[in-house]
Amino acid sequence: MKTFELIAPCHFGMESVLKKEIDDLGYDITEVQDGRVTFFGDAEAICRANIFLRTAERILVKVGSFHAETFEELFQGTKKLPWEEWIPADGKFWVAKAASVKSKLFSPSDIQSIMKKAMVDRLKEVYHINWFNEDGASYPLRVFLLKDEVTVGLDTTGESLHKRGYRKLTAKAPIAENLAAGLIMLTPWHADRILIDPFCGSGTIPIEAAMMAANIAPGMNRSFLAESWKNTIPKSLWYDSVTEAQDLIKHDVDTDIQGFDLDDEMVRISRENAKLAGVEKMIHFQRRDVAQLSHPKKYGFIITNPPYGERISDKNELPALYGTIGKRYAALDSWSMYLITSYEKAEDDIGRKADKNRKIYNGMMKTYFYQFMGPKPPKRQ
Repeated sequence: MKTFELIAPCHFGMESVLKKEIDDLGYDITEVQDGRVTFFGDAEAICRANIFLRTAERILVKVGSFHAETFEELFQGTKKLPWEEWIPADGKFWVAKAASVKSKLFSPSDIQSIMKKAMVDRLKEVYHINWFNEDGASYPLRVFLLKDEVTVGLDTTGESLHKRGYRKLTAKAPIAENLAAGLIMLTPWHADRILIDPFCGSGTIPIEAAMMAANIAPGMNRSFLAESWKNTIPKSLWYDSVTEAQDLIKHDVDTDIQGFDLDDEMVRISRENAKLAGVEKMIHFQRRDVAQLSHPKKYGFIITNPPYGERISDKNELPALYGTIGKRYAALDSWSMYLITSYEKAEDDIGRKADKNRKIYNGMMKTYFYQFMGPKPPKRQ
């Protein structure tokens, strides 16, 4: 089977987690850059990466790369790429997104229109037609320009991979599913340890943790754009990858995962989302104030996405809120706490300096993942 170079974009700060995921799937990584990991894989790898990767945003097939400092160089570089290997005569194709960093060409709309013209020119010559109806399968293109180097990728995913399909209802500022999964994977939590999210919102962190515990692949219950690429990816490979995911599910796993929220409606939404994800029996959701946070057992984990105070009216409430978080955490003997926030005085108000602090971009927002490490539990006899 032919091998391709595949590009997996991710949240800035999550590259190491995604790299490990791709390693675990068995694929050779060629490059790790800010916000993306590149690796080798065949057509089956496209299916498996879309279905199994928890922290990626999408899977792109690298069509090629070239240097371009002028629009003429961009046109000619694009035209030289073998578009006919992917796009059939009835294919719908367009440049969905163009991003430019430290490059002479920086206008997304100009980059998009010029590349589209170059693709049309090449495919006209290959297919010997002057007009493309574009009524077949979709082939959206994503382009990155970094220091005048153009990297061109076809999007196999469609809707971002963070959309697992279970979150029909959300909170006001929900954390993306792939970011929630990445935060959990940055901790030493595993299925036999207690996990509490005292600000669970629509339940994303507890649900992602439960899916990991049961080994439920994040993409097994959704569709992908490249499923319609019958000219390059046989439908049987998608079926085989879903069957593999189904066979790997652990149906008898025992967990202690809890999600709390002050809002009754959020608790209801969390339960509904957990049911759609197939993990409702693995999580206990409850209306509870963070001031009531407690647990009789030791060596548990708090993993949470508390309010950041993005609205000015909320900022005045943050010192007291984070102070309460600190007091409740201090009362939990031997626990670990991990929280993501853009609130820069979090450590001061919690009353303890984090053991580790990792910068992560939640979209365009700079946030910090504060990691307060508890002791390791004693080894079981």
